Amino acid sequence: MERLRRGKRFHIKVHLADEALLLPLTVRPRDTLSDLRAQLVGRGVGSWRRTFFYNARPLRDHDTVRDARLQDGSVLLLLSDPR
Repeated sequence: MERLRRGKRFHIKVHLADEALLLPLTVRPRDTLSDLRAQLVGRGVGSWRRTFFYNARPLRDHDTVRDARLQDGSVLLLLSDPR
């Protein structure tokens, strides 16, 4: 596993299960999940009533990419909240 360096950018994908889409994103270790949501909104994807999952566990908006232990090539699942 390659160690994440400060400022290093890497590529992940977000699987939007409801739309059957897989979108690439470029992220930094200090980016939060809210930052990722903002990137998606900038691409026209409404993500605010959805939850990110990685390795079958939900992620919180204040988690950073580093906190979530995402690596280059990781895939996040974005699912609608069941409420």
